Amino acid sequence: MNRSAFFASARQRASGVFGTSISLSQVEGTEAILDEGERRGILLEQLAYVLATAYHESAHTMQAVRETLAKTDAGAIAALEKAWKAGKLTWVKTPYWRRDAEGKSWFGRGLVQITHKENYQRLGLLIGVDLVKDPSKALELSTAVNILFVGMELGSFTNKSLSDYISDGRADYEGARRIVNGTDKAALIAGYAKAFERALVAAGYSPKKPASGIAPKPSEPSAPSAKETDLGTTPESKPVSPGAVAGAGIIALIAAACAYLSNLPCSWFGFMCG
Repeated sequence: MNRSAFFASARQRASGVFGTSISLSQVEGTEAILDEGERRGILLEQLAYVLATAYHESAHTMQAVRETLAKTDAGAIAALEKAWKAGKLTWVKTPYWRRDAEGKSWFGRGLVQITHKENYQRLGLLIGVDLVKDPSKALELSTAVNILFVGMELGSFTNKSLSDYISDGRADYEGARRIVNGTDKAALIAGYAKAFERALVAAGYSPKKPASGIAPKPSEPSAPSAKETDLGTTPESKPVSPGAVAGAGIIALIAAACAYLSNLPCSWFGFMCG
């Protein structure tokens, strides 16, 4: 992919995204997403929507951010508490930003901000990073990019995935907003996706699927899947059945007998002669 052509398209005054001004941190974040999209080999339109989502959710910074765009954890907590007390967060049932017994706060962090401890735990398990031990890891760009792709490809945010709305010959950019947040700002983000689509076309992006038999791997080592173990637990060894033990014993006895018989003179039994 021609990255220069990509940014030349995205930086046009009427592009619909960055325009004529783009910072180094915006370039860095965009490059990280492009790298992961190429590595995973996703469709051009899917990558366009991933970029559009990150652009919107990060307030155009293309960097992992704290909810409310606060510079510190304390700042994010204070801003959310103030909004809560002012009645501006009517949809929130539990003030998830308040520190727990360990002093940790589960406000939103990332390119797509994840909230609540259980979501940190679930996404952390999927990408192989212990986000419960250290939720601030969601602010690391590589981790945030991993969460972004895993959440959108697997449907881990809302049970809606990229393939539900974008596949070969079909790109429902407005409907795809349901992957993250219902229909909120769906038309606006669809416009961003079209801008990034134009940039990807200009860059000559072509999805390259991983080698046969090799599934896309997350940036961090994978943890056991939810099918293998409960969240936060280590799979226990399966007990060996009595039948398996007995079978192994019989095989061992036969092998020993054969070894013994092979040392006897051939004339004794007339077999096992070399």
